[in-house]
Amino acid sequence: MRAYDFSPLYRSAIGFDRLAGLLDTASRLDAQAPSYPPFNVERVDENEYRVTMAVAGFTEDELEIEVKDQTLTISGKKVESDEDRNFLHRGIATRSFERRFQLADHVQVTGAQLENGLLHVDTRREIPEALKPRTIAIQSSANGNGRKVIENTADAA
Repeated sequence: MRAYDFSPLYRSAIGFDRLAGLLDTASRLDAQAPSYPPFNVERVDENEYRVTMAVAGFTEDELEIEVKDQTLTISGKKVESDEDRNFLHRGIATRSFERRFQLADHVQVTGAQLENGLLHVDTRREIPEALKPRTIAIQSSANGNGRKVIENTADAA
């Protein structure tokens, strides 16, 4: 039994409720999680990722990709009817599915393509300029007000 109580995180951290929610959701995952359709998550570059999903038998019209609230949802619904077909063996799965992927902050879906029964969904992390590190120039001042002191003479008494 692995039950963790994340309620102290909700009480003492402000603005981290999404992180606590992710931890809470991850703790509830079990071995009974759906395994259809199989997929890969690949890191293509430092800021680029690709989700590849095996969707053999599905057409572009039967697949839907949606991004809402930092969640990528890929779903497929078979449209054609198999009532007039007489299968002796049916090994190709054509059941409907829905897969959800939690996207990190600033990750955007940049495109998708269906190729040889594989659906590729490309994403890219684009950090806004305001959040990127920047270098601040240091100005030196001899007397603290930003002006350099050229000459300082004291009256000798």
